[in-house]
Amino acid sequence: MIDLKLLRSDPERVRLSQRTRGEDPALVDELLAADERRRTAVAAADSLRGEQKTISKQVPRASGEEREELLRRAKALADDVRAAEAEQAAADEAVRRAHRAIPNVVAEEVPPGGEDDSVTVETVGTIRDYAEPVRDHMAVADLHKAIDTERGAKVSGARFYFLTGVGAQLELALVNLAMARAADAGLTPVIAPALVKPEAMEGTGFLGAHAAEVYKVDADDLYLVGTSEVPLAAYHSDEILDLSAGPKRYAGFSPCFRREAGSYGKDTRGVFRVHWFDKVEMFSFCRPEDAEAEHQRLLGWEKDFLTALELPFQVVDIAAGDLGSSASRKFDCEAWFPSQQRYRELTSTSNCGTFQARRLGIRYRDENGKAQVAATLNGTLCAVTRTIACLLEVHQQPDGSVHVPAELRPWLGGREVLEPA
Repeated sequence: MIDLKLLRSDPERVRLSQRTRGEDPALVDELLAADERRRTAVAAADSLRGEQKTISKQVPRASGEEREELLRRAKALADDVRAAEAEQAAADEAVRRAHRAIPNVVAEEVPPGGEDDSVTVETVGTIRDYAEPVRDHMAVADLHKAIDTERGAKVSGARFYFLTGVGAQLELALVNLAMARAADAGLTPVIAPALVKPEAMEGTGFLGAHAAEVYKVDADDLYLVGTSEVPLAAYHSDEILDLSAGPKRYAGFSPCFRREAGSYGKDTRGVFRVHWFDKVEMFSFCRPEDAEAEHQRLLGWEKDFLTALELPFQVVDIAAGDLGSSASRKFDCEAWFPSQQRYRELTSTSNCGTFQARRLGIRYRDENGKAQVAATLNGTLCAVTRTIACLLEVHQQPDGSVHVPAELRPWLGGREVLEPA
């Protein structure tokens, strides 16, 4: 949730954020009105309770007609207090609904516009020349018997797959490399649950605009996560963290599930866009004043990982209209796919400021010992299936073999080349 203090002091900034996102700025005025209604209701209820308390103290000392009058006033006040408390509860609920309807306030540096207006800020690596024809990742995978989408569809439906043989080995190698690099950088490795309660999903902002993407297990009132960002964010819900030594950082591994609603006909071949995949996700809790620097730190670790895999990529500053509801700013790392002759997203990192922590009740103590709302950030280190797809394409050789990047070799038994099956 956004900071109500910001809303009250600078509502035009929040309206501007809404317009920049392509969202309705009238929602800001609805929240302002709801907030004012609640404050009025709280004041009225407090005043009536105070009067009720004063009378209750007077009754034992009164007698005769004075006592009867006080009792009549006390009875009337009790009815008024109940009505005022009902109005306060209704006003609280109205604020809650209006508050959660507004996404995070966009950072001033974010490019305006939609998906096509994101800005490339850096290009890393060299795109090599490929012998024609260039194989896509499924053509390379077929040579290695690494991915079986036909049987994946038979068993589970469209956009499912089996990783087999060297495909399975590549997944384990990538996950081990990612977790090892994360641990070396000081992140705590975590194996995170893939099922979470509604409070965790809502708290991270995935039951708003992203609700159509989410799988729900109705019988148990649980959700399958689309990223371990969700359980990692909720890990410290309703806690006060010790951030005196700096940010608390985690690297979470979990399976991820996405319905891919609205993507009919997009990326239907192979494993670029699937309903289930495994991922290593970085997550950080820090002081709000440290969030911008922490965002750059997460982006740096993503860039280092793609560089270790010898993948050409570009860094993109995502435009406001393409931001998730929780993010104030987001960078994507898009790697080169030679079969498509374009860069495609492999990783992303988002600065969510205090938006998620405010929902989840995550705080820290400042220098004066006062509890303050923490900031949260997330960053994908390795989305496994997309990374496998990119590796197979970028490092394919004319004879169908695949070059293995030097940093990945220890996790593949020292192999320098993967030979076709």
